[in-house]
Amino acid sequence: MHAYFDYLLAIGAVATLAGALVYIRSMARGGARPNRVSWLMWSIAPLIATSAEITKGVGWAALPVFMNGFCPLLILLSSLAVKKSYWKLTKFDYACGLLSAAALVIWAITKTPEIAIIFAIASDGLAAVPTLRKALHSPRSESVWPYAIGIFSGLTAFGVINTWIFSAYAFPAYLVAINLLLSSAVLLGRK
Repeated sequence: MHAYFDYLLAIGAVATLAGALVYIRSMARGGARPNRVSWLMWSIAPLIATSAEITKGVGWAALPVFMNGFCPLLILLSSLAVKKSYWKLTKFDYACGLLSAAALVIWAITKTPEIAIIFAIASDGLAAVPTLRKALHSPRSESVWPYAIGIFSGLTAFGVINTWIFSAYAFPAYLVAINLLLSSAVLLGRK
């Protein structure tokens, strides 16, 4: 049974990458316009959480968290190359980014893996606020695919968790929740 979940985890990782590539294609075609503050912080926080999870011996369950940091980094870098994909940033966006960065600084001071995960979640959540706001006001500026796939990807981690400790399930649970919220905002905004 465990091998089945390993395959599911790999499928989730590939699906996350596919979702990022669909978003990048949408940017290139003039559809999606990412909020760079969100995508920057979405790349940093999960990569820090991945590092904390690996420190705690989480193992393969850290793969969805890693992919949820790596793929936003691809989207951010692509947004710098695709000029028409720019979303105008406001003071609100910068404030959320600053608060998100502050959460990472607090983690750096503590150096405790559990604290790192809590503040990585806080950082990631604060980074989501500008994109959530943008999705509600301008839903056509977002692609639902990375968020919908993010729900699936986050769920795959639960199949390979060996020890049900906070370090293993916290960030994947958060990823499911935030991606559900972002998917809903895009879809409801379009109706």
